[in-house]
Amino acid sequence: MPEGPSIVILREAIDALHLESKVIRLAEGNSKIDKDRLTDQKVLAFRSWGKHFLVCFEDFTLRIHFMLFGSYLINERKKTPPRLTLVFDDAELNFYACSVAILEQPADSIYDWSSDIMSDQWSPEKAIKKLQDKPKMLACDALLDQNIFSGSGNIIKNEVLFRIQVHPLSTIGPLPKAKLEELVRETSHYSFDFLHWKKEFTLKKHWLAHTRKTCPRCLIPFHKEYLGKTKRRSYFCENCQVFYGN
Repeated sequence: MPEGPSIVILREAIDALHLESKVIRLAEGNSKIDKDRLTDQKVLAFRSWGKHFLVCFEDFTLRIHFMLFGSYLINERKKTPPRLTLVFDDAELNFYACSVAILEQPADSIYDWSSDIMSDQWSPEKAIKKLQDKPKMLACDALLDQNIFSGSGNIIKNEVLFRIQVHPLSTIGPLPKAKLEELVRETSHYSFDFLHWKKEFTLKKHWLAHTRKTCPRCLIPFHKEYLGKTKRRSYFCENCQVFYGN
């Protein structure tokens, strides 16, 4: 599943085409939305919120969520049918294996930009308050909660918890304040590292925990377990990642 930094890369690639204020000449594909509604509509902006890619119009928003296996091509097509194609005078956007929906409000009326870990409006203070309101939440669940850390996914979860040396089954309540602040700070910091490495095509080379077999700090085997509400893969060291719990 693409995480927030990957959606930012998509947004930046489309921004480079200068399609804002341009008109969609044709919308087609096998999604079940009203594609005729998009034809001849002027795009106000392309935005991202966490794992959502947004095409913004005057009074509604097109949301694209890439789910587990979604992908896209710009000015190219796969042999498989696209879920949605948007054709402009000078460009074509193709989206595959994704969820497509029309939201009946402008994006600013729907999305809380302060929860997006890569937004200029990201608020660490609000994230800390949301965490403090859920003291029994597991650390591994907190980092996947899109209402707290919009854009954070399983890679970010594993890497951040390893960076700050917190066991994924720790609960939020017992975390010292300094450690809670570190968790919030590093989630944003790592997301921008992720973005930089993704653009360099070196992301996997920088993974310290995710999919790794040996802890680089302790030189002992990592544990791999499916933890939390979503049962996503967690890679962690039982020696250096501290368990905070009752």
